[in-house]
This record gives sequence, structure tokens and C-alpha cells, in this order.
Amino acid sequence: MEQEPKAGFMALVLEDFRRRPLWMSLIFYFCLYMTFIYMPFDMFIKPVAEDHEIWFGFTLTGWWAKATEPLHWLIYGLGAYGFRHMKPWMWPWAGVYAAQVVIAMIVWNLVNPRGGGVNSAIIAGLIFTVPMVALLRARPTFQTD
Repeated sequence: MEQEPKAGFMALVLEDFRRRPLWMSLIFYFCLYMTFIYMPFDMFIKPVAEDHEIWFGFTLTGWWAKATEPLHWLIYGLGAYGFRHMKPWMWPWAGVYAAQVVIAMIVWNLVNPRGGGVNSAIIAGLIFTVPMVALLRARPTFQTD
């Protein structure tokens, strides 16, 4: 008896995961989540009074946060598109954005009252340095044939 080819959503996801390294696929799916689920919620449902956006470790709240949300949305949307199609322009820009996240994690832990101080800044900085370095070293992965 001939076996039917795998079909359905999970087969598509598994096929997509094979297009790039696992760690990069995880970043891609994070960008998808942020683009299609979280950012629309953040922009259109979350009240202005509860809104927070972090840029380079500094927290923007209220209308300042709302005003910068479209930029975050654009970044995640471009990330989702770029990782999906493995666009050459993703290198070095994905790594540059990841460097901004490293800076933000360090600064936020040092300057925000809810941050954890020096030890948390070091730990968070080191954790987010891993994907930053991986993205900056991934140039061949983004090259076209």
C-alpha cells in the first residue's frame, strides 16, 4: 500500500524549519508571533495607560510608547519576511538589531527600578549576546545562490 505524503499545517511548519538553522527558525517564529499576534494587541487593544516600549534600555510609557509601536511592528514584520525568504539584507541588520537588544537588556537592568541591577544586567547581556553573535556570523546563510 502506498503511503500518502504528509500534508497539513505541521508538515508545512516542519518543511519551513528545514530552510534555516533551528535557532534561526525560532527567531523567525518569534518575529511571526510579534508581527501577527502581539503587536496588533499592543497597538489596538492594550490601553495607553498600560503601554510600555523599551528602546536601548529606556522605558517609554503612555502615548510615547504608542507612538513608537509602529516602528517595533515594522522591525518584527521585516524580520519575519527576511527570515522567511532568507533575504541577503538580513545580514547584518538582524545582528545589529540583536545588538540593540543586548544594550537594552543591560541598560534596562541598570537604570530601571524593576531591573535586577548589575548581576542581572550581566546575565541578561550574556544571554542575548548568543543570538547576536550567531546572527552576525550567519552571513553565508543569507547569501543567495
